[in-house]
Order: sequence, then structure tokens, then C-alpha cells
Amino acid sequence: MSWIWLEAALPLGIIAGMLCVMGNAQYYIHKAAHGRPKHIGNDMWDVAMERRDKKLMENLSVPSPN
Repeated sequence: MSWIWLEAALPLGIIAGMLCVMGNAQYYIHKAAHGRPKHIGNDMWDVAMERRDKKLMENLSVPSPN
């Protein structure tokens, strides 16, 4: 009678394990597709700052005419 909790714990462990597998799969698929981990909570300000940073880096990489 003391092993009755195992009857509920086993399916719960399987469900928790599958949730972990699915979460990690999403992480690695996104990283493979975009080359970097997903930015959590990315709003319009973050998008604007990424565009600004990308433009600044492109301007810095262009050689200046001498």
C-alpha cells in the first residue's frame, strides 16, 4: 500500500520529461535557424535598438575614403 504514490508519479515524471524535451527542442531549433538564442520579451524598443546597432556596425565596417 505504501507504493501507491508511484502509480501517479510515473506518468507525472513522463509528462514533465516530455515538457523539458519540447522546450529544449524549441531552443535548439530557434538557435539553429537564427544563429543565436531567442530574446525573451523582445518589444518594439528592443527591435529598434537592434536595427540601430546593426546600422552602426555596418557604418563602422565600411572603410573611410582617404
